[in-house]
Amino acid sequence: MTNEFWQDRVVLVTGATGLLGSHMVAELVARRASVVCLVRDQVSQSHFSRLGLEQKTVVVNGCLEDYPLLERLLNEHEVETVMHLGAQTIVGTANRNPLSTWESNVRGTYNLLEACRRNQRTVGRVVVASSDKAYGDQPELPYHEDAPLEGRFPYDCSKSCTDLISRSYYETFKVPICITRCGNLFGPGDLNWNRIVPGTIRSAIRNEPPIVRSDGSFVRDYVYVGDAVAAYLELAEQMDRPEVVGQAFNFSDERPQSVLEIVDCVLKAVDCPDLKPNVLNQASHEIRAQYLSAEKARELLGWSPRYGLTQGLALTVAWYRELLG
Repeated sequence: MTNEFWQDRVVLVTGATGLLGSHMVAELVARRASVVCLVRDQVSQSHFSRLGLEQKTVVVNGCLEDYPLLERLLNEHEVETVMHLGAQTIVGTANRNPLSTWESNVRGTYNLLEACRRNQRTVGRVVVASSDKAYGDQPELPYHEDAPLEGRFPYDCSKSCTDLISRSYYETFKVPICITRCGNLFGPGDLNWNRIVPGTIRSAIRNEPPIVRSDGSFVRDYVYVGDAVAAYLELAEQMDRPEVVGQAFNFSDERPQSVLEIVDCVLKAVDCPDLKPNVLNQASHEIRAQYLSAEKARELLGWSPRYGLTQGLALTVAWYRELLG
């Protein structure tokens, strides 16, 4: 990965104030890209705001459901690279209100890709964030990229649709698209306390039992946000290769953890190993075991995680200690 590749390159980042988006924008700014951020809600406590990224980027206020805005944005700013990270990402929110999730994740995706199709004179690469959830519940583990996309629950279904729509725009219109599928992201700046890593860290810092909504046996990948950012940028840089463009890639450190195992890792990282979680056993409409093979990314892109789970948790805990005192 090189700064020269990104210097002065105009990059649109959707979902710029989210966990992945804020770290992506910060890294692109560090590499001297010209970054345009699509921001729906102003979140004063977001990592994006804490880093002062509003002053270092062009911020366009709006949402993915606004097609005319997207077309104007791509055209007027002459965007060359699109990092489509914007989505409703909380499984519980999707279960409570599937319509808003489908509007953002499905309609938002085809709106953006249609705007990219109509601006192919300038748009040279589009990286779309799908998810491990797009696979649905598969019988063989770990999941490989050729597994079918069979999301059944609202959030999972929205990511299957995102994935399929992206593939359609590549196959039909030759919009230069790649698709990423990551496990559960964690890292500094995540203020969604109902997620297991930040929620457990906050509880441990307060010396309170962490809350586990499921029975604790659900198995997932946990990917440090810095590793995800590096993966996205590496992928984008290699999209001029015919064997890369149009492809989907899993990104994982291939160390799946059960919920109780990740809670234990977090408690040790916070130096509270004797705290016991409060297991509510209330989770429903979720897949019990789901984790990814990153073999394709290793072999085709030469990517591997730099931080991994242990170092990523150490960096994350240090950030939350400073935030929470």
